[in-house]
Amino acid sequence: MTRTRMALILPTLGLAGVLGLAGCGAGAGSPGGLAGAGNDLADEAVALAQVGFDTGLSDTPDPTASASASADGKAQAGKRELRRKVIRKYLRKNTLHGEVTVQGKDGAKTIVVQRGSITAVSGTGLTVKSTDGYTLTWTLAAKATVVQDKKKAGASALKTGEQVGVAGTKDGSADNARLIAIK
Repeated sequence: MTRTRMALILPTLGLAGVLGLAGCGAGAGSPGGLAGAGNDLADEAVALAQVGFDTGLSDTPDPTASASASADGKAQAGKRELRRKVIRKYLRKNTLHGEVTVQGKDGAKTIVVQRGSITAVSGTGLTVKSTDGYTLTWTLAAKATVVQDKKKAGASALKTGEQVGVAGTKDGSADNARLIAIK
């Protein structure tokens, strides 16, 4: 398997696994210091956390919290956790954009995530360009949350040139930005 394929497969599998856990309710924590953010952004918060943006809205899930009590089980759990840490570090550092479909309590939904710089801002949306040249125009969702330094900020904080992480949902051909973290 070539390095390029591996570089594409590992982030995709890791992001799909993490978002799959988020869709099952794992990692949906309380919204830290952001009053009123609610758990409806848990999937997006986990997605952004996995690509290196700490919004303060959700804890990163720990799927190995219930490891077996045997010595063999502990050793295997330790190896799995080490692999997960390496993959998470790789994802945080290298994931630029992607989407994954998760099954939630209200049915399937597609979570879209992107890291990049803002190239355009309007009253209804923004355009973000990732370092690989991929550009996506996002529509601001009705209740979009903007976070800067782990604190809620207004849409006025979105400016051309800012480094951001954006997560949201796909609705037909529209990508709805529900959570935007400014770096």
